[in-house]
Amino acid sequence: MDLQDAINTLKLPLNVKNDLFTELGNLQLSDDEINEVLEITKNVYKRSKVEPCEAVGTIAAQSIGEPGTQMTMRTFHYAGVADINVTLGLPRLIEIVDARKVPDTPMMTIFIDAESANDRDKALQLGWEIEATHVSDIADILADTDEMQIYLEFDDRALQQRNVNLDAVVSKLEMLQDVDVRIDGPNIMLIPSAKRYRALLQIVEKVKGMVIKGVEDIKRVVVRKERGEYVLYTEGSSLKKVIVLEHIDSTRTKTNNINEMAEVFGVEAARNSIIEEAMSTLREQGLTVDVRHIMLVADMMTIDGEVKQIGRHGIAGEKTSVLSRAAFEVTVNHLLDAAIRGEIDELAGVTENVIVGQPILLGTGDVRLIAKTGKM
Repeated sequence: MDLQDAINTLKLPLNVKNDLFTELGNLQLSDDEINEVLEITKNVYKRSKVEPCEAVGTIAAQSIGEPGTQMTMRTFHYAGVADINVTLGLPRLIEIVDARKVPDTPMMTIFIDAESANDRDKALQLGWEIEATHVSDIADILADTDEMQIYLEFDDRALQQRNVNLDAVVSKLEMLQDVDVRIDGPNIMLIPSAKRYRALLQIVEKVKGMVIKGVEDIKRVVVRKERGEYVLYTEGSSLKKVIVLEHIDSTRTKTNNINEMAEVFGVEAARNSIIEEAMSTLREQGLTVDVRHIMLVADMMTIDGEVKQIGRHGIAGEKTSVLSRAAFEVTVNHLLDAAIRGEIDELAGVTENVIVGQPILLGTGDVRLIAKTGKM
């Protein structure tokens, strides 16, 4: 009996067929036993399918909402380093379904290409290349109010570790307007043209925040070894700038900012990101939700080719039914707007039929009985 042909006759998803072929290929089973396994698989798949007329949206909402009541409101400190905080639990789940433009704690997971993935020094070097290096990270900034001058005293160890040379610092500082830059041995002296105390302090603040190298939005990088390779975790996110760098595996690098994923990789990547982020948030809290509920939510959020929130500015606010929109939020406004425009409600959904007291068009309410009068 040809195993591949037997599996192909079943009406199953492709990934289930592939798993069956792989698993059964490794076992020494007779034809009868193979047929029994295929029959059991077919029945299990049949039972796991949704019944016709089932209220999948309501069940998905319940399945995510109920575990949501048991979620904590905490943040998580990454890799024992207090500097990288990641929002988890309920606030993170709300952030995902609200499709926030920027999450509270933007963070990237950066994978390194196969050539450098096992090299710790390369990974650390790459971390320094990505992490934003400010002037204040490599020098002490001293303001002399008597002489109206600013002195930068550089830390040689920090310069060496971050692979920064003084020329790069000087060329950046020369961009400052109305400031004379002078090299004073191993240090740099800044002389503002305006001899005013306030102007001096403003220049000090500007110099402190200047980025000499690295990606501006990435405040910190942590290197961790996972499954035999080095992975970089960042505080802050800038996907577009990072994936073009050398030795970065752009196919696996991701950010927890769903809108950024959509912008750089497209709407399908954003959909996968919603599913992955929501599932990992629930898993981390020890909660089990069937992935299909999350997939339904992700599909609804991305069905129009852009990421929309589940709220009055997104999916709920764009429903065609007036009563359904009014039942969600800002009731009076929706009813007034609909009255001015002369909108008609077709009463096709669940909410609007509940409001007017009709049976909903789901389950047994979706079945119509028709009699052939001629034979009665």
